[in-house]
Amino acid sequence: MKQALAALALTLAASPALADDDIINVPATGSVAEVADRLVAAIEDAGATVFARVDHAGGAETAGLELAPMELVIFGNPKLGTPAIQDSPMAGLALPMKVLIWEDDAGAVQLSYQDPEEMLDEVGVDDDLPVIAQMEGALKKLTGAAAGE
Repeated sequence: MKQALAALALTLAASPALADDDIINVPATGSVAEVADRLVAAIEDAGATVFARVDHAGGAETAGLELAPMELVIFGNPKLGTPAIQDSPMAGLALPMKVLIWEDDAGAVQLSYQDPEEMLDEVGVDDDLPVIAQMEGALKKLTGAAAGE
């Protein structure tokens, strides 16, 4: 857990600031844990690698603090990520991909991720790089499967 939290801290510290319009939200059915389980299964079924699953609420609890249920899944596929990093080494700051599964104040569960084109544009990747559309399609498919659609 400490390694995953350290990796997340480094990733977030190096990530550009997020604008609201850069974030895609997908409503989901089930608990945060159930949706995260479905996302992990969809990622693995697609042949990608889950690098970490960070339980933010669990981490807060160990510090004597409270958060609504919230998990971050960090994953990737070198066939998609490598061309982006070849185009701009700074893409290594934005990748691997991340999806946040969280419960809002009304108790609704959401999957949220940063739009790949916007995320990679911030680190100098060419907007026309074909893998960007592939990443967008993969995220849409994976979050759709996890949402319980």
